[in-house]
Amino acid sequence: MTDPILTLADVRLTLDGNAGPVEILRGIDLDVAKGETLGLVGPSGSGKSSLLMLMGGLERATGGHVRALGQDLGTMNEDQLARFRRGNMGVVFQSFHLIPTMTALENVAVPLELAGAPDAFARAEAELDAVGLGPRAGHYPSQLSGGEQQRVALARAVVTRPAILLADEPTGNLDSATGAQIMDLLFDLRESHGATLVMVTHAPELAARCDRIVGLADGRISGAAA
Repeated sequence: MTDPILTLADVRLTLDGNAGPVEILRGIDLDVAKGETLGLVGPSGSGKSSLLMLMGGLERATGGHVRALGQDLGTMNEDQLARFRRGNMGVVFQSFHLIPTMTALENVAVPLELAGAPDAFARAEAELDAVGLGPRAGHYPSQLSGGEQQRVALARAVVTRPAILLADEPTGNLDSATGAQIMDLLFDLRESHGATLVMVTHAPELAARCDRIVGLADGRISGAAA
């Protein structure tokens, strides 16, 4: 068996709350294989999104170890984490997180520009074409529908050809029909680029499309299914 692309060992996350420390994650052990699609499910407040943020180095564990592509994320400073994410990860959020003063094309080109790619805009244009938004490349986020904004976010997440795709409720702000289209697109992009996909979702029909489902409850893994 090849080494996992993501490894979490006794991972804990405790945050300060108004009434004192709050345990968000309580000893998570989890391996994700290269090329796998993994669905994280569980009730609100179970720690799903926090776990995803730890995988992406967007939140720091207060205990245990998070390794991605063999690298210990806990030993990196913020600049090192940002560079590692830029080269290896794509993240899709529920609320799109597009830059409002940039066009769709400029939004998709940002990670390539940060990486110093000389062909950033040509690659961004090709990725927008791939998600069916070529004609909308010059539009700003405020001029796009929710579904179109999420397509731009997907294009931005995959334009660097990341090894790992992390998606946090990517259809949460969309109607069911648009959400279904976005999920088809996400799985198609993952398949064409060969990325590993970890997705947080409340929707059973979306989780069922993953190779494996892991349930969380009260900050602990509550069950896993093949």
